[in-house]
Amino acid sequence: MTAELEAARGGDDLAFDRLVGPLRRELHAHCYRMLGSSYDADDALQDALLRAWKGLARFEGRSSVRSWLYTVATRTCLDLVEQRGRRALPMDLGPSSDRAVLDNPPLTEISWLGPYPDQPGDSYEQREAVQLAFVAALQHLPGNQRAALLLFEVLDFSAAEIAEMMDTSTASVNSALQRARRIVNDKVPAVSQQRTLRDLGDTKIRDIVTQYSTALEQGDAESFIALLTKDVTWSMPPLGHWYDGIEAVRDFATTIPLTLCPSWRHIPVTVNGQVAIAGYLGETADSEHLPWSIDVLTFDGEKIAAVTSFVDPTVFPLLGLPPRQ
Repeated sequence: MTAELEAARGGDDLAFDRLVGPLRRELHAHCYRMLGSSYDADDALQDALLRAWKGLARFEGRSSVRSWLYTVATRTCLDLVEQRGRRALPMDLGPSSDRAVLDNPPLTEISWLGPYPDQPGDSYEQREAVQLAFVAALQHLPGNQRAALLLFEVLDFSAAEIAEMMDTSTASVNSALQRARRIVNDKVPAVSQQRTLRDLGDTKIRDIVTQYSTALEQGDAESFIALLTKDVTWSMPPLGHWYDGIEAVRDFATTIPLTLCPSWRHIPVTVNGQVAIAGYLGETADSEHLPWSIDVLTFDGEKIAAVTSFVDPTVFPLLGLPPRQ
């Protein structure tokens, strides 16, 4: 047992902070993958660390501090999954709309999947493990399957270790993994966004982002549509209606963001390990532009296959974005 751990077990809260500090980011990402919300991840991590602090005297050091903290965080998240249920995207709720829907109010009774801010220095694997398609697929799993899959596939714990962490048998863990893999593999593209973005390269990505932003700002429908795949989707949580296919997306884009929205300004960002664009909306080109949505782009080769617009100005501070443009 290290001196730092002994000091923390003796009630030294600064020693505890030093133990936890290097693991805080990865624990928070684990909570986000489990819960599908940065805000819920904040709550879960705070609760988990409080539980860990209160229970530290009972930690005997038979496993690593990292394994023990993941045990506490996972069990905390499982409690929240029981209380709050799963997070959704609009396509989870019903069929797409063929034409632009003007009366599309926020559905505040739905628990929506939320974006996750990237951090400088996040590894390829860390970015891949928070991609939207993967986190959205996880929400279709029961809590125990979700936890088992993440602990095994993302965090490299063994089935036996997971069984101990979740207070179950190795056979139950293996069964949960088998069922979870089948569901997730059906919902997640074979080629990850990290691989697609790496193949595209930074120069090409910047060019596409510039074209996307410029087309919206200039109301240029043809240039905008040229960036999209034929089977593109566009969803806008917390708005319930969504669009599937180039014709439906064309009708929506030309009716609302390219025409009815007076003036756009954009800032490129990265969210969930993916290319994203922060959109600010103004009454006129010369007026103050305020936060409106974070458009997370999913690529298929050089084309955009999905736009997930998180229409929630409260996420802008999480991404370190300015309050106005």
